[in-house]
Amino acid sequence: MNLQRIWTRSAIYLVLLAFAAFYAMPIYVLIITGLKPFQDVNETRMWELPNGLYFGSFTQAWKLVSPNFKNSMMITIPAALISSMIGSINGYIFAKWRFKGADTLFILFLVGMFLPYQGILIPLVLTLQALHLYGSLVGLILTHCIFGIPITALLFRGYYTGIPNELLDAGKIDGCGFFGLYRWILLPISMPAFAVVLLWQFTSIWNDYLIGLVVLSNPILAPVNVAVKNVAGSYSVDWNVQMSAALIAALPTIIVYLALGKLFMRGLLAGALKG
Repeated sequence: MNLQRIWTRSAIYLVLLAFAAFYAMPIYVLIITGLKPFQDVNETRMWELPNGLYFGSFTQAWKLVSPNFKNSMMITIPAALISSMIGSINGYIFAKWRFKGADTLFILFLVGMFLPYQGILIPLVLTLQALHLYGSLVGLILTHCIFGIPITALLFRGYYTGIPNELLDAGKIDGCGFFGLYRWILLPISMPAFAVVLLWQFTSIWNDYLIGLVVLSNPILAPVNVAVKNVAGSYSVDWNVQMSAALIAALPTIIVYLALGKLFMRGLLAGALKG
């Protein structure tokens, strides 16, 4: 019986390792291609290891995308924080403050999750132009905050639904009102949900390409993913520089998930995705 269990577990681990290797292959190709000079990229197969460590591709790529990398930081961090706070308050209202038409309004909130970006680009541009925010970082931050309302409200509503109403009733007895209940009771115990929502929003906003391309028509203000696309030339592509730029653009999300992965899993287990 023990031998059978060992063989079964070994087979499971082999399958998992095979899937892990398969999914890690693009990152492997990014790294080894970025470590090759351009002539080696043309002369060797893409999965072959470089003949030596060559960091010139990363240096050249960083010079090309570093201004836009800073733009992405200036866009992603405030947009993720603001949209998470808005989603937290909305989730609190829909979960704990029942009112007539709440379910219908919540369904309308969720409709925003399924609207394709391509279908709202023209009204988006016209609205931002009317607000004199088109082509600015503030306009793009505002856009991401609004687009993040449906998913953040859904996540927080699922989390707050699992919190006993007796806690809020006790707060009401102590004299807490609408914002007092949120500030002193719900907000301190919302960190697992905030970990999930912030990671989700950070990844979604950082990886955005289409909205940043449309809203920020100025290449100097464009986010990093637009700059990565612009690294490619019109007639030829330095694949080593292109791969290095793509890896630089992907690093923040990788680092955030590695640093906050435990909080993310804790938030999931705490019920942030229920409901």
